[in-house]
Amino acid sequence: MEEKQFSQADAQHRVDQIHAFQQEMVELENDGILTIPPDQASKVQGYHTQLLQKLSATYDVDTSIQSKQLTLGMKLASLFGALAMAISIFFLFYQFWGYISTSIQVGILIIAPVSLFLLSLHLAQKEKSAYFSKIAALVSLSCFVLNLSMLGQIFNITPSPNAFAVWAAFAFLLAYACNARLLLFFGIMSIGSFIAMKIGTWSGMYWISFGERPENFFIPSLIIFMLPQFVNHKRFSGFEVIYRVMAMIMVFLPILILSNWGKTSYLSWSSNTIEGFYQLIGFVLSATAIWLGIKRHWKEVTNTGNVFFILFLYTKLFDWWWDWMPKYIFFFVLGLSALLALIVFKRIRLNTLSEGATS
Repeated sequence: MEEKQFSQADAQHRVDQIHAFQQEMVELENDGILTIPPDQASKVQGYHTQLLQKLSATYDVDTSIQSKQLTLGMKLASLFGALAMAISIFFLFYQFWGYISTSIQVGILIIAPVSLFLLSLHLAQKEKSAYFSKIAALVSLSCFVLNLSMLGQIFNITPSPNAFAVWAAFAFLLAYACNARLLLFFGIMSIGSFIAMKIGTWSGMYWISFGERPENFFIPSLIIFMLPQFVNHKRFSGFEVIYRVMAMIMVFLPILILSNWGKTSYLSWSSNTIEGFYQLIGFVLSATAIWLGIKRHWKEVTNTGNVFFILFLYTKLFDWWWDWMPKYIFFFVLGLSALLALIVFKRIRLNTLSEGATS
């Protein structure tokens, strides 16, 4: 039989399944529902023990509650360590930069990110957990962003939105090389900002003012949301979730802003018409996201849709009733609306469960 290949997330899920099975078997035996003969129980126990040892050795997964707690601490330590190292390099540059000649400055700016990039690739190949490689990758990205900015100052290069595209490319390269979700987040933010800046310049505004028109983010949000459909992320834990959630935030936050401040829109309608239009769009898109998340089993899409649906609802209720309604009545109505939403979500959940039982 061909050996099944796992990603680290799949291996951890398999370990959790084994522990859940073992706990359920204990409960069934205690309740007198099922008793496995000793020889078969020993065979299953031996198989699980060997499988757990193999998964732990191959994928560095957590096979106990204690190891999970230690892993969380290691992740936090690596994150804070990487941030501290990046900040340290930033202040180091600005503390002694004026005492270094231009040629040495340029050499440092070129060598630092390249050497750290190569170090992160080397560590990613050597270690299974990739904690140290992620630290090196984040510091490398910090040096790259800082160095590109300082090279622009040294050679008096005019600031350009193209820097965001270069930062995004380097961040994506590091993210996929080291399986680093934080770097993927930075890459998505950079490429989304770059596309929004370009759309802003095409409309006639200066590129740094791209945020004045929230609609500039609609196209990049669509592109980012669709990217996971064309790239296989089986080996990269959590990457698809980050793509979808970031894309939804990029589209829902501008809609939320436009639904309250219509003057920032490209549309030439009156402010009230624009705000009403985007309020309707917000409700429709958030409801569609909830439906799509349930249909595709994307819980992050469902949860994000729920959050923004409630935000759109409460901001609309605030616009309608805050000025003239007594505050105790206003919050009582909010409580009733929350109960109504709870009833609706419960009905949807029951329908989903019944469909799952009959399928």
